[in-house]
Amino acid sequence: MFFRLLADVTAGVHFLFVAYVVVGGFIAWRWPRTIWLHLAAFGWGFSTVLIGIDCPLTDLENWSRRRAGEAGLPPSGFIDHYITGVIYPESALELVRALVAVVVVISWIGLWLRTSRRRHGAAST
Repeated sequence: MFFRLLADVTAGVHFLFVAYVVVGGFIAWRWPRTIWLHLAAFGWGFSTVLIGIDCPLTDLENWSRRRAGEAGLPPSGFIDHYITGVIYPESALELVRALVAVVVVISWIGLWLRTSRRRHGAAST
């Protein structure tokens, strides 16, 4: 029971992390200092996808599921198991990756514009 709960909580945290990678730049519009946390999350998230670095959340979920007597995630990992083919078709994977990158870059540009306007406005008063 405990290990199943741990696995499910880990999956939930993993979903939140993936969501933060996508929209964390917009959160920084409200709280600009969080951009550093978002940059780290983005760097980690994209390195797991592009380079294939193992994610400790995937490892924890696999370990917990096996301890609970269940099968772990497939070797393709968390995103392929829970998101690709479920939220969007597998054939759209590259498009979705590109769109996520565009959304993140737009959030960063927006943050830069907002903070530069604040600085410019503060300097002129």
